[in-house]
Amino acid sequence: MNLSAKWIYSEMLSGDGAAPVFRKSFDLKSCPEKAVLHITALGVYHAEVNGRPVGRFVLAPGWTAYQKRLQVQEYDITELLTQHNTMEVIVGRGWYHTMMPGFTITEDTAAEMQDDYRSRPLGLIAEISITYQDGTCEIITSDGTWNAAFSRVRFSDLYGGEVYDAAFTPGPWVPAKVFEGPSETLIPQEGPEILEQETICPVARLITPEGDVIVDFGQNLTGYVEISVDAACGDEVDLSFGEVLDRNGNFYNANYRGAKCLCRYICRDGKQTYKPLTAFYGFRYIRINRFPGGPEKAECRHFRAIEVHSEMTRTGTVSSSSPLLNQLLSNIVWSQRDNFLDVPTDCPQRGERLGWTGDAQIYAKAACLNFDTERFFSKWLNDLKAEQGEDGYVGFVVPDVLHSRTASAAWGDAAVIVPWELYLAYGDREILCRQYESMRKWISYIRSVTDHPYLWTGGEHFGDWGGLDSVPGGFKGATREDFIASAYYAWSTSLVIKAGRILGHDTEEYEKLYENILKEFRKAFPVCLTQTECVLAAHFSLWENPQDAADQLVGMLEANDWKLQTGFVGTPYLLHVLGDYGYPEVAYRLLLREEYPSWLYAVKKGATTVWEHWDGIREDGSFWDTRMNSFNHYVYGSVIDWVYTFAAGIRTAEDHPGYEKVIVAPHPDEQLDWLEAELKTRHGTIRSGWRKQEASWRFDIETPVDAEIIIHGAAHSVKAGGYCFYSDRGSRDTG
Repeated sequence: MNLSAKWIYSEMLSGDGAAPVFRKSFDLKSCPEKAVLHITALGVYHAEVNGRPVGRFVLAPGWTAYQKRLQVQEYDITELLTQHNTMEVIVGRGWYHTMMPGFTITEDTAAEMQDDYRSRPLGLIAEISITYQDGTCEIITSDGTWNAAFSRVRFSDLYGGEVYDAAFTPGPWVPAKVFEGPSETLIPQEGPEILEQETICPVARLITPEGDVIVDFGQNLTGYVEISVDAACGDEVDLSFGEVLDRNGNFYNANYRGAKCLCRYICRDGKQTYKPLTAFYGFRYIRINRFPGGPEKAECRHFRAIEVHSEMTRTGTVSSSSPLLNQLLSNIVWSQRDNFLDVPTDCPQRGERLGWTGDAQIYAKAACLNFDTERFFSKWLNDLKAEQGEDGYVGFVVPDVLHSRTASAAWGDAAVIVPWELYLAYGDREILCRQYESMRKWISYIRSVTDHPYLWTGGEHFGDWGGLDSVPGGFKGATREDFIASAYYAWSTSLVIKAGRILGHDTEEYEKLYENILKEFRKAFPVCLTQTECVLAAHFSLWENPQDAADQLVGMLEANDWKLQTGFVGTPYLLHVLGDYGYPEVAYRLLLREEYPSWLYAVKKGATTVWEHWDGIREDGSFWDTRMNSFNHYVYGSVIDWVYTFAAGIRTAEDHPGYEKVIVAPHPDEQLDWLEAELKTRHGTIRSGWRKQEASWRFDIETPVDAEIIIHGAAHSVKAGGYCFYSDRGSRDTG
């Protein structure tokens, strides 16, 4: 994307914690017919024309693989202009300038990253194109005629937060400096904008046993707090953020690691309202550290939480007769909202907030059911592809700020799995066309690093992260890493074959590879040692008879008193295996289990989002390890895709992706009185519901397209329309 403007920065402000503000005043020759602003920054910016924001995009320009791709935003500012105009742009550090605190990396990598971040200027490029009613045009560009100064944002950092001084007068103003910023990497806006969404009022004001004043918003969320006060110049409002209270009811945020999450507002005289311009936070609670007249003067009416996330249309909803299950479903949707902030992050609060590839591929199917995420994921996949190594390497995170230089099974496989899930959800083969070479390169990477030609052995992997069969205090479950790596090697190869056939490519090489992987896998792993191994062997059809793996899984569950032990790798497919191989009653038993470990355990502990660990808060009220204990992590929320596709039974036919043709095969269970699901697709809305009706199950199904409706094994081919079926509740559903 070509702009005639120049990159500018303030030499005086480089490296300082304060955010610079850039200013340009200009007059119009006559009444404009249209005025368009193109703008982006090395950092995050907040732009105003004549004191009014240029758009709704917060934390613009978002987060991309900056060395490869930097998005440029376009705004229609015609209605903001008068004869005499002033444009001001505050530029905060954002993702571009922030080095993640407290994350374990090598000393060499840390030094390299620190030097890189320090050398980056807080830069801006902007271009206003004005078309007058007489047909003449004028272009105003960022250049050396702009001025720069210290802004009222006295401190700005992605993890550090924001300090804003409303009493400060920006200055001193100095000429901006022109520098050679990126030009070849500028691209038009690809992803959806990050926007303010729901506004949430507090539900309670608390005084803790330690005497702190706490405001509870009743919902764990991502965003910031809007503060409204009547104050004197120099008064301060200082807030701390937390997701949970400790077992004694005191404020807690030790799990935020190195993220300081400052939110400090220095007041001017009079009534005023403030919300951060360059930072976001993950929180349910705020602690009032300072307030005009003292923290005890702070009331609920002074605060509102503003949720922010990438703009996404809600497409799927599920509800049931169980209040606990409904709360879980709500928690899952909230965790997606909170973590889909321009990239699919792992968590929104601590010193991390990264686009972990494993988390994304695990949750992609669920994500596409809850919301329309096609544009969101397409942009992220373009970053993955841009940063993928020539050898096919895919980093642990995208954008790849960790520079890991090695790849992990089930994480790098996002290069293959996420495009495939997008294709199934939206039916656009173009996504496969764009990503196919990246998919192939990932398989090539595995072949280049493995110790075995047809298995992925050796290397460092995350394994079954969070598995409960780990050693005490460990992060990885007991599942063999070579087992996981080889299983995903097979699965990704099979998806490359499917994608290649759809695109009309010759897939013979991959078909032979896949046959050899299966052959060698069955030799190397004739026995499953963990629940997760059983899940993968069955779900990926790795054993000659996958039913044997499913049967063994049920035996393991029964021997463990029906307690799951799966982590990030095994959990997403756990209920699918049980349902698909004839054990739906066991799947429901796990889904609706209330005791630890279970999905509903966290709900009963008061969770409003999904936890990173099954025992993030232990039964005695103590916390899991503070190094890795997010209370807003969507991975285990992937269970919602089973509720849509098995419990409610809504699926797309693989040969008619995007719900061009629908399969609806609901599976009721006696533990629930009713369940309903709705899914808005490119072809219309699908509804599937079932409920107890005396001695029968009643099924109500609506389809906008041709569908195959399967009720207790009996298939019915139908046209678009609404249908009602009944079946005997005494008949056993075998999946």
